[in-house]
Amino acid sequence: MRVCRTIGGCLLPQIIGKVASISCALAAILPATQRSPANSMSGVKTPCIGICSTTSFGDAVCRGCKRYAFEVIGWNSYDAVAKQAVLHRIEKLICQILENKLRIFSVPNLQAGLEQFAVQYDPTLSPYCWLHNLLKKCHRDITNLAEYGAYVLPEYQQLPLAQLCELLDTEILLLTQAHHERYYAAGLERDAG
Repeated sequence: MRVCRTIGGCLLPQIIGKVASISCALAAILPATQRSPANSMSGVKTPCIGICSTTSFGDAVCRGCKRYAFEVIGWNSYDAVAKQAVLHRIEKLICQILENKLRIFSVPNLQAGLEQFAVQYDPTLSPYCWLHNLLKKCHRDITNLAEYGAYVLPEYQQLPLAQLCELLDTEILLLTQAHHERYYAAGLERDAG
């Protein structure tokens, strides 16, 4: 099952992919002096990637950052503990999917790749979340994943990286939606009934 909607005949994932690819290409050619000195996120910031399907299409789960609609709406009123709880839930779901398909063998190489493409990452989260950010934003610009400290497990090596990234994102979204339905939507239905 493919989760997407069209906008004027263009698929949203294709639009996001092209924008991300352009930003990665620009980041790779910018002199180091024009980049921010550290791409790690300081404090608890929004994991938003800029296009929110909860506010644009009414989705219960954002296809980009994987937060629930009520979390997107209430994010600015959350304290640091509540924000970290949301980020750690998303982290567990991302790791559950990525660890079954990819291995990280060099965190320093991964960090260097994040710096090279100016991809922000939260150092308090698993490196698998960092890898997810890198792949989501720059997979079209990566020809050799090993240069970034990771490799694809044998069962998935036959997939082109773009197709693997689409599979990862679809599985993470489906897992997040299932988690939402089990723990939140069911509670809302009980409260309404």
